[in-house]
Amino acid sequence: MEVESQVSRQRDIRKRENKRKKLILKRSVLLINCILLAIGTCGGPLILRLYFVHGGKSIWLSSWLQTAGFPVMIVPLLVFYFLRRKNSPEGTRSKPFIITCRLFVGNMFLGILIGVDNYLYSSGAAKLPVSTSSLLLSTQLAFTASFSFLMVKQKFTSYSINAVVLLIVAALILGLHSSGDRPNGASNKEYYIGFIMTLAAAVLYGFFLPATELMYKKAKQGITYSLVLEMQVVMSMFATAFSTVGMLVNKDFQIRGTQVIPREAREYGIGETKYYLVLVMSALAWQFYFLGAIGVIFCSSSLFSGIMTSVLLPVTEIFGVIFFKEDFTSEKGVALALSIWGFISYFYGEFKQSKKLKKLILPNMEEPGSTADARANSLN
Repeated sequence: MEVESQVSRQRDIRKRENKRKKLILKRSVLLINCILLAIGTCGGPLILRLYFVHGGKSIWLSSWLQTAGFPVMIVPLLVFYFLRRKNSPEGTRSKPFIITCRLFVGNMFLGILIGVDNYLYSSGAAKLPVSTSSLLLSTQLAFTASFSFLMVKQKFTSYSINAVVLLIVAALILGLHSSGDRPNGASNKEYYIGFIMTLAAAVLYGFFLPATELMYKKAKQGITYSLVLEMQVVMSMFATAFSTVGMLVNKDFQIRGTQVIPREAREYGIGETKYYLVLVMSALAWQFYFLGAIGVIFCSSSLFSGIMTSVLLPVTEIFGVIFFKEDFTSEKGVALALSIWGFISYFYGEFKQSKKLKKLILPNMEEPGSTADARANSLN
């Protein structure tokens, strides 16, 4: 009996150690996706504004760039495939893709939705300063919270509600100052069209995040990180196809025998070489953004992804002040402080909630096939 008891204790210790390692892996993946999201949230709008400031005029091209960088995902997908083939009993017969037809169709529709959202955002970015477009986009948190409650039954705590309210108030405070940020030479009509377009983009993006989380929940297969990458590629492919059709219909590739992109490159304010560099960096930054966003949803929730995006937008405004010489007013300072406060509030609430859940589930951690096991194993 004593030997059996000792063996059982050692088995339990190994199980707990494996669970601890998997939890560390999950948190590491979440951290990596938060970094990608931060790079994309700050870099994407700034590079897009750089394109327009120095002479770029094509709305459809800037929309296309927001998802055209998806081929970079082929590298990690190949790594996951070879790892899967190495560890799978099927060996070389392992499928190169694990996405089902059901998920493919769902991501196809989400991709078209992203294409529409990209066009709306690019239309607004062409007519508004970075600071104004960023503050309007931060309102997506209110729409994300509402759609999360309706679609995925997101549970709110007093801390998460406080975070949402603070971030919305920060956006409203900035909104009071938005009329003073009108670009030189922009008419009232152009300014308000850009305002409406950007706000519509915020609504669509607020729907996109919970819709992605709902797809994860309704999928009739295990959601792994390699599957998340495949879903990102499918969405980006159809979003890029949508923008490509728009470019063809709008004759962006050729006008009166002149190709638009080479002409823009020759006339670009900071040089032809830097024009193409701006295009490439824009595509990469936006790919980081979308990959980080869906990765955060996979590791956490759509609400957390929305909060991360909203709290980073005031940081984007600061960069706009530095690089584009936009005014940093007292309203922007107050909004930044409120955003940081909201971010801290959300994380403190999550910290308290995780401690409470840990006390509740600790006695059952040794049970095989638990939910914790399933979520941790999904990273493999």
